[in-house]
Amino acid sequence: MHKDFLDIIDYSPEELQALLDLAVQLRKEYQAGGNEPVLKGKVLAMIFQKPSLRTRVSFDMAMRHLGGDALYLSPSEIGLGKREAIADIARVLEGYVHGIMARVFEHEHVLQLAQWAKIPVINGLSDYSHPCQAMADALTIMDKFGTLKDINVVYVGDGNNVAVSLMQICAKLGANFSIANPADYAMPPESIKAVHQIAALSGTELAFFENPHEAVRDAQVIYTDSWISMGQEAETAVREKVFPPYQVNQQLVSEADPEVIVMHCLPAHRNQELTDEVADGPHSVIFKQAHNRLHAQKAILYSLMKGK
Repeated sequence: MHKDFLDIIDYSPEELQALLDLAVQLRKEYQAGGNEPVLKGKVLAMIFQKPSLRTRVSFDMAMRHLGGDALYLSPSEIGLGKREAIADIARVLEGYVHGIMARVFEHEHVLQLAQWAKIPVINGLSDYSHPCQAMADALTIMDKFGTLKDINVVYVGDGNNVAVSLMQICAKLGANFSIANPADYAMPPESIKAVHQIAALSGTELAFFENPHEAVRDAQVIYTDSWISMGQEAETAVREKVFPPYQVNQQLVSEADPEVIVMHCLPAHRNQELTDEVADGPHSVIFKQAHNRLHAQKAILYSLMKGK
């Protein structure tokens, strides 16, 4: 049993599938009248360095559904690693609460929290990865196809933290993963190297393109994200010139499998990386995907905090 949920790559395929199956079970239970209050008396501290809609509300509501509570800690209240050392913050919080979720700029910060805290630490997003989003993504793909095995998943756009975690979960669960991105906006080489080793075991095919039209042939899932993530605002002018060929529009969708689903982790810059026509069209599952954050994270909280 893991103490923390920091990266998809830390978990075995069997563990990830068990979490996804638990998410399905908890979702059915909630829709049938409510979840058992298995986290009654438990409190999750939520540390935020970045603004959030889905992460904050989904974790807060997940704790409520399971009978627990969540405590929001804003950037000004914590000053992670600036006002106070991360090791000190971790050891103070472990005496007050039962778990920590952190949405941070630097991946090293969430690793340090996990190193020093004796209670579970969950990566709610870092500059390197977004594992909670990947769990919701996998759940959404399962809802459509019943499995990830041999499903063709294509990511179009910046090789960012969302792309890294999506690639990891595809490789772990046997989905074929392709990415189309501009030459200077690829995923970190170390993340690709690590996933190549996993893919060799699972039978996942990995492919890397610059041309999105080549990448989406036979795609059953097309996934995109913002061209400009939080913290990259200074690059806006350059990125807005580089990324237009990577817009997910009706033409690109028409070149994929007829049953393709279109995904986006949100927030979306509409008619930039994703057109209104596609976002609100019949192939879009972006809101189902957002709602699945609640259920996937509920499974993570359940597995880490129940009985602790």
